[in-house]
Amino acid sequence: MRIAFIGDIVGRPGRKIIKENLKKIIEEYSLDFVIANAENASHGFGLTIKNCDELLKSGIDIITGGNHSFDKKKEMITLLETKPVLRPDNYPEGLVGTGIKIVNVNNEKLAIINLMGQFAMPTVENPFNWAKKLVFSLHEQGVKNIFIDFHGEATSEKRVIFMMLKNQVSAICGTHTHVGTDDLQIMDNTAYLTDIGLTGCRDNVIGMDSKVPIEKATTGLGGHFQVPNSCKSILQMMVIDIEDGKAINAFKIKKFCDIKELIITNAIFN
Repeated sequence: MRIAFIGDIVGRPGRKIIKENLKKIIEEYSLDFVIANAENASHGFGLTIKNCDELLKSGIDIITGGNHSFDKKKEMITLLETKPVLRPDNYPEGLVGTGIKIVNVNNEKLAIINLMGQFAMPTVENPFNWAKKLVFSLHEQGVKNIFIDFHGEATSEKRVIFMMLKNQVSAICGTHTHVGTDDLQIMDNTAYLTDIGLTGCRDNVIGMDSKVPIEKATTGLGGHFQVPNSCKSILQMMVIDIEDGKAINAFKIKKFCDIKELIITNAIFN
């Protein structure tokens, strides 16, 4: 199976570049299933029902989240109960929704796991111990194809979970920082990328208008971050070929709004 992962979708520019390009990319690269982190898809904070439907109609099959999942609490509760939307599974127990979903892709089972790190994040259960239990349970159920979206601030946490779970899951991709990393690799049958980077405005600060971030950095006085109405945008996607639970190939696609060609970066095998 060939799956793809997009993230972090930030505001209208992120949704727009997906709407304009994703179905063409799905067809050109014969993608079987598309996962996307969309916790910033609505005005940069949270996800609305309307914007969720827009993304699903654009070709995304399932949506993951993170620390902004509940910024629009009422709508997110509805989404978690009615749509293919996940939130980090290691949020405290008793919270609505789940962070794991098993789907059928080409008559094979694929598990999608959404986890969140601990550093500079809301209160969550230990993601490393949580992940070990989830993966063990999936293996007991005979599920070999496993993808993890690890939403975390610290690159070290993402690397730790990779070293823990390599050869046990198919792929791990980090989200949250909005800054793409250049370490796409396959090691011991597991594809890994520390952070996919944002899908949205690329000429500002993590997809937001730069005025408030600069003011906060220089004076200490903050304000509400705003997604620009117009900008130069980017779509970033990780594509993984999986056979019998093992990543056999991976590459990253970058699509720029003002450049016709796609930029492809292949994974390094270690």
